[in-house]
Amino acid sequence: MARTLHNLVFFLIRVAVKIRLLGYWSLIYGYCAVCTAVALLKLWWNIVLRPTATFQWGLRDTPPACLNDTSLGTHCYVRIKESGLRFHYVAAGERGKPLMLFLHGFPEFWFSWRYQLREFKSEFRVVAIDMRGYGESDLPLSTESYGFDYLVTDVKDIVEYLGYNRCCLVGHDWGGTIAWLFAIHYPEMVTKLIVLNCPHPSVFTDYALRHPSQLLKSSHFFFFQLPRFPELMLSINDFKALKALFTSRSTGIGRKGRLLTAEDLEAYLYALSQPGALTGALNYYRNVFSSLPLSHKHVRSPVLLLWGERDAFLEQEMAEACRLYIRNHFRLNIISGASHWLQQDQPDIVNTLIWTFLKEGEGRKGYRN
Repeated sequence: MARTLHNLVFFLIRVAVKIRLLGYWSLIYGYCAVCTAVALLKLWWNIVLRPTATFQWGLRDTPPACLNDTSLGTHCYVRIKESGLRFHYVAAGERGKPLMLFLHGFPEFWFSWRYQLREFKSEFRVVAIDMRGYGESDLPLSTESYGFDYLVTDVKDIVEYLGYNRCCLVGHDWGGTIAWLFAIHYPEMVTKLIVLNCPHPSVFTDYALRHPSQLLKSSHFFFFQLPRFPELMLSINDFKALKALFTSRSTGIGRKGRLLTAEDLEAYLYALSQPGALTGALNYYRNVFSSLPLSHKHVRSPVLLLWGERDAFLEQEMAEACRLYIRNHFRLNIISGASHWLQQDQPDIVNTLIWTFLKEGEGRKGYRN
């Protein structure tokens, strides 16, 4: 009797898990279909209003001068033996100083850290990388090559190639996600973790599934699951959607902070207009649902989380919830009036808060190589 009851309970648990998985993937694909329908309507409307301009976009052949600004650092390349990929990065500051490594978000590249490269090179060896699929780094063709394991291993390989066994790790948006994961899996390699406008991955998953408002703000996650069509929608009208992402009143940079100059915007369009660039960037999203939930969640490094109060894509309530997964000092700063593009929007405030955090606790003892 006891054995029969045990088997029944085990069977019911397995059924419950399968039902939950079915519900999870039904939500994903159902929402994906809704987002696709909305995008098709937008495309149709664009064709009606601008029949000749809709399918016109240009490859930028010449990088704008700001990408070769020597005050930002030196352009370097590294080929990782294990993966065979070549990575591009910009580095400044003396070799041998503590390493501060910057990971950018979507749809950015190393240039998003220009204000921080100038600021922290006096005390650190600052390195801003183009993550795989972005900028001048290699672009793997398969979607599977953008899984969490590969992205985290990239960071480890780059840190070691640079001659370090640990670093102060700074990440924004998708770079923030990878920074969280790297700190979870390689705590001994992270002296301090600094994340900008990106919740702990487990916080994001739990919160989004319980709050339809956040699910709506994250609708691009679902739309980007489609092959090729998102690339088209981001390209039409000469990358109008990307321009709006960085400059519109609702989502853009500079609503109350620094303005994105025309040359800065052209730098992003130059990087994202290159062959395959949008596909590489979107492939991060195309692996995310199969990579969650996380099996390991706790962060043992000191953490600074900076959050723009007016982030159009992420609800502020997730920021405080990150405390649940941190087994060390945690500092949260909400920056009034700041957008999602925090380090570009409010660089002076961001830099000051980072300096304050770096001088807390361990002080400079934590930065021995």
